[in-house]
Amino acid sequence: MRPPTMRQLGDVIPRPVSVRSDPAADFAVPADVSVSAAPAAAAIADELADLLRRATGYAVPRDPGGSIRLELDDDAGATSPESYRLDIAADGVTLRAPAVEGLFAGVQTLRQLLPVKGEVVLPGGRVEDEPRFAYRGTMLDLARHFFAPADIRSFIDTIAQFKINHLHLHLTDDQGWRLEIDGWPRLTEVSGGAGTGIDGAGPGFLTAQDYTDLVAYAATRFVTIVPEIDLPGHVNAAQVAYPELTCDGEPVQPRTDAEVGYSSLCVDREETYAFVEDVIRVVAALTPGPYLHIGGDEALSTTAEDYRTFMTRVLPLPGKYDKRAIGWHEMAAVDLPEGAVPQYWRIEPTDDGVARAAAAGHQVIMSPADRSYLDMKYDDSSPLGLDWAGLVSVERSYDWDPADRLPGVGEESLLGVEAPLWSETLRSRADIEFMVFPRLLAIAEIGWTPQAARDWSSFRERLAEFGPRFEALGVTFHRSAEIDWR
Repeated sequence: MRPPTMRQLGDVIPRPVSVRSDPAADFAVPADVSVSAAPAAAAIADELADLLRRATGYAVPRDPGGSIRLELDDDAGATSPESYRLDIAADGVTLRAPAVEGLFAGVQTLRQLLPVKGEVVLPGGRVEDEPRFAYRGTMLDLARHFFAPADIRSFIDTIAQFKINHLHLHLTDDQGWRLEIDGWPRLTEVSGGAGTGIDGAGPGFLTAQDYTDLVAYAATRFVTIVPEIDLPGHVNAAQVAYPELTCDGEPVQPRTDAEVGYSSLCVDREETYAFVEDVIRVVAALTPGPYLHIGGDEALSTTAEDYRTFMTRVLPLPGKYDKRAIGWHEMAAVDLPEGAVPQYWRIEPTDDGVARAAAAGHQVIMSPADRSYLDMKYDDSSPLGLDWAGLVSVERSYDWDPADRLPGVGEESLLGVEAPLWSETLRSRADIEFMVFPRLLAIAEIGWTPQAARDWSSFRERLAEFGPRFEALGVTFHRSAEIDWR
């Protein structure tokens, strides 16, 4: 008889592509359980062993003859390095993948099958799985309110468990500059210092070493950091630090309000482009991942002609430093360089620029604010968040298809999905977690699971099991009335 704490094989988030249960093959984890893995997967095997130790209290050594085996199998038929096959039988567990990314994804599935407490029996059967989209991300705004590296590492730990594999860091805005740039010390000395952030309550910045360490830490969780330097608008903090970046060379005042659209770089001055290229060069050198986000949104005080002039000159710069440019979808008003990725964030049902970019072969990241913005209130009673894009419940976060969001931008044009979290109303790690969880799990499933395999009723039931899991992880989450939490 199965223990009452035992999960069903498919009771995980994101929902796997294929699940074939076999109750006769349930694996009761024995006291002498051990884990085996190829040398390339040693760190992943250690993570799994640690999970088993905490669940069972057993020693769980690494052993070449272990009953839980992690195997690299370069199957020519695999379509993604994150694909994996998990076989659970009465005598042990075998996890196979073409690359370490797939083994890591499979271990996250196993993590969710372990009980929070109680007898450890893994449900028998086979899971075959791979992601719908290569890019599954979330964004954390450090500019409006700075969050320390320890908080960001904690966030990375949690999102990686749900197969989120990109973390976009919004590092600069009108209210603060949060990344040290060699040669431009006042950016962080002044605009990362005391009194910066919304209401002056969010000071701080990442040193180059802090950022390097975060990037390396994220890589251990197979999360790629995507840095954003927002240009040509959202630059008041840069101009406070360096008044020579204004058109008249006159100082501007710090801003700690939440208004947007009032600042702009001066597009007809060479000093502007020297600054921009310096920053892009430094950030690219610090970032091993393939992407560099150049913002491009809400440049409301930049004329359309000046915007085109600026973007035409700046968009090729990430490519010069071996990065693909990502930008908010306003940048699609200009001809994009090869590989550039527009990120759609608005709530309108059409966008001609993004459709033209897709038709020209550009990939798109889908982040419509009325579905994926994690800073929107859940409901009228939400103590944090904004509501300009409407109220975004858990069901609203889940019940949409990125391939149907914009005419002309179908499945074949999508790089993936991202759920941004802007920090105007946030002040702590607990605030981050409350706004992100559980809605990010909805976005995670949209990004991983085929559309035909998704449905709200199933997701709602599976999500209900995560209350005790979030509590065990020490994660503050919103107990939405939409979910019958266990």
